[in-house]
Amino acid sequence: MTWWEWLLQFCGLMLLLAVAAVLGMVLRRRLLARHGGTFELSHRLRPEQSGRGWVLGLGRYSGERLEWFRIFTLWPGPKVVWERDQLSYDGRREPMGAEQASLYPDHLVIRCGSPDGEVEFAMSAASLMGFQAWLEARPPGTDWNRLA
Repeated sequence: MTWWEWLLQFCGLMLLLAVAAVLGMVLRRRLLARHGGTFELSHRLRPEQSGRGWVLGLGRYSGERLEWFRIFTLWPGPKVVWERDQLSYDGRREPMGAEQASLYPDHLVIRCGSPDGEVEFAMSAASLMGFQAWLEARPPGTDWNRLA
């Protein structure tokens, strides 16, 4: 084989791998959404940098847990999980500066308290209503004073 045939085969293989990766991500998203309760949810992984550190993802309610999945990965499991009784809603704001370019359009930035410190999410107004309802729908016997 000549060098250009090797190059052509290599390019074909890279194209095939790229198509397989895209199809894998689409299939993964379909499988996650099949169980219901999924919504677009961005999470700020590095809050120490102002306006930076946002990663696009999907949120899914699973009983007493909120699971967060990265969008651009083939990993089937959630990257981060929060228990409902460990989250408290602290407020919302509009995205500012570089956040406007890195988040989905019309998403709001949500601040929540957790035992590990402040957590920031970005979601649509409709998803925020669902999130607040999910937080407030704690089971009977929840110690509301402990969460304040």
